[in-house]
Amino acid sequence: MAGGLHPSLRPTPPSSSSSFTSRLLLMLTILPLTLAAFAFVLQWRGGLTDPTTRWSPDPLFPGMDPSGTVRSSAAAASDCVDLLGRSRSASFPYYRDWKFSYGSDLRPKLCITTSTSAGLEQTLPWLFYHKVIGVTNFFLFVEGKAATPSVSKVLESIPGVKVIYRTKELEEQQARSRIWNETWLASFFYKPCNYELFVKQSLNMEMAIVMAREAGMDWIIHLDTDELIHPAGAREYSMRQLLAEVPGNVDMVIFPNYESSVERDDIKEPFSEVSMFKKNYDHLPKDTYFGNYKEATRGNPNYFLTYGNGKSAARIQDHLRPNGAHRWHNYMKTPNEIKLDEAAVLHYTYPKFSDLTSRRDRCRCKPTKEDVKRCFMLEFDRAAFIIASTATEEEMLHWYREHIVWTDKAVNAKLLKKGILTRIYAPMVIVQELRESGAFTSVVAAAHTNLSKDEFLSSIEGSNTSRGVESRGISSRKIGNSGESQATARKVLETALTDSYAVPPLSPPNMTDIHLDI
Repeated sequence: MAGGLHPSLRPTPPSSSSSFTSRLLLMLTILPLTLAAFAFVLQWRGGLTDPTTRWSPDPLFPGMDPSGTVRSSAAAASDCVDLLGRSRSASFPYYRDWKFSYGSDLRPKLCITTSTSAGLEQTLPWLFYHKVIGVTNFFLFVEGKAATPSVSKVLESIPGVKVIYRTKELEEQQARSRIWNETWLASFFYKPCNYELFVKQSLNMEMAIVMAREAGMDWIIHLDTDELIHPAGAREYSMRQLLAEVPGNVDMVIFPNYESSVERDDIKEPFSEVSMFKKNYDHLPKDTYFGNYKEATRGNPNYFLTYGNGKSAARIQDHLRPNGAHRWHNYMKTPNEIKLDEAAVLHYTYPKFSDLTSRRDRCRCKPTKEDVKRCFMLEFDRAAFIIASTATEEEMLHWYREHIVWTDKAVNAKLLKKGILTRIYAPMVIVQELRESGAFTSVVAAAHTNLSKDEFLSSIEGSNTSRGVESRGISSRKIGNSGESQATARKVLETALTDSYAVPPLSPPNMTDIHLDI
């Protein structure tokens, strides 16, 4: 055929449908690339914040570096750093002005009772951390520094906190209490230092039970202000959720304690600088525990520096009573207890070098092997007291590094691999972010700004405070005075209502307790 190709050989013009499909595919390819490029430009210029950087800077948890050691802003800061806040802007604003669910109707409700003489630099991080994980009420029995106006009026201004001062009136009230006139605590009476504190804690816990019932609490736990609950095993890192899953027939929940293992001798803020802990015997296989006992002990008297029998939470119910600072009991029945296999109490034990001298200054004992037995229940506390009382500053620091600080990275790595040591970052992250958000500084500023002298004097008479008619911080007249009348002691022994003895702080099992299955 002249004038062109055969029709079968001519190119077929594209259909309208195939043309549309091609354009659509081109658009779907170009659009995401354009948006991604736009987002990159905005973030590069500072116009967009990647939300993941709030949680994982660098991209590690706060306080970590790639080597696994703790990285802290305090380590690089000057000695005059403000322990309650930072001058830089908050990186985690979600805690700002948060009411921490105080007054919430959510159940169960948990309260903490403590006996403390600590200042705000320790108490505020301790208190607000526990608010974050679901604790609603606190019963603070204060003396010493904690009872001074500059500290106590801040504590009294915090919702859910009740402050009780150790006064002559309080001591007289406790001297008429039920447990003071029973034998189960009598072996701790009329002894100084740690024994005196143990009795005070028990008497305060007895009063806290009544306060907890009046406040509508469901659970109560006794903690010191150097201890944090670690609710591992709860999906939302929540004590409320953890206790909500406890069967209704359980009266008490035991939290095995882990002990801090500091890696530096210049720790200033233990809660936000310490991430390594030694696990409890109850959370380890027996062969792992005893097989690594020598390296884990590092020449100290025991596996832990201090106690190893944990703390317990009790369900608020009739006839509940304390059984020493570590346990609870019931006058009418043997409590049904369970022990949690993941959750723990983190005990920050001698985390600061200054803890050596602070413990020494609280006790009036002679620094001899015999006399310290009157003051301290555990061997390491006795040794630490003697060193702090007899050694020079340089000798004390050497002893502290040798017995407390974990400087051998090879040993640390081995015990971390074995599971003896473990890294726990959640408390560190929470406390760091609380501090950076201004939660601590704002409550201090608000307390001092909003309370005039007259308002302060008026407020301490209200429902947020229990105080006697005399001055604060009166030392115990009966609890630790070995010169008290023996007739009084004899009368105590004659009014036995129970033959269950108080559970003292106990050391973990040692090598003489090996019971491995063969």
